Amino acid sequence: GEVVNTHGPVEPDKDNIRQEPYTLPQGFTWDALDLGDRGVLKELYTLLNENYVEDDDNMFRFDYSPEFLLWALRPPGWLPQWHCGVRVVSSKKLVGFISAIPATIHIYDTEKKMVEINFLCVHKKLRSKRVAPVLIREITRRVHLEGIFQAVYTAGVVLPKPVGTCRYWHRSLNPRKLIEVKFSHLSRNMTMQRTMKLYRLPEVGASRGCK
Repeated sequence: GEVVNTHGPVEPDKDNIRQEPYTLPQGFTWDALDLGDRGVLKELYTLLNENYVEDDDNMFRFDYSPEFLLWALRPPGWLPQWHCGVRVVSSKKLVGFISAIPATIHIYDTEKKMVEINFLCVHKKLRSKRVAPVLIREITRRVHLEGIFQAVYTAGVVLPKPVGTCRYWHRSLNPRKLIEVKFSHLSRNMTMQRTMKLYRLPEVGASRGCK
């Protein structure tokens, strides 16, 4: 296999940074979302609730509350221009979004200022218009303007040269409900009662002070 003896940035820092926003398809315009406006925050919630990551059968989707989105998108050092939205010019409807938040990452003995890219979302009806690549280029441009040239993001697929991988597990907290809505199913030789008993949480946690 490949032997790696050194480490460094995937792409070097740049001196020549584009000043103008990238061009969107006709009929769409950029908008830096003001998440302090409850109406705008509700628009973002609705976009993600109806169009964000879902399972292969298009039955289940993440449901991030407006309060969670505000917490996730406005950590210390956040910038409003990194809440990058796309609207329809005629109706002002929010149909696309991508975000960046500041992060300080340690790579071995190197500390590097980066951003974490998250919540890339395009309305289902616009998936054929190639809006997502423009969103990625635009958030990259806006991050570069702040003197940051490295970013991290996660994906559910295997990509070339990942800087890290992780495996995680889910524990069903309400197995009856999950089975009823067909998110999961009864294992072979298992009854509903045995499944509920298997996944039941203890009354007292093993780690004191941890919820």
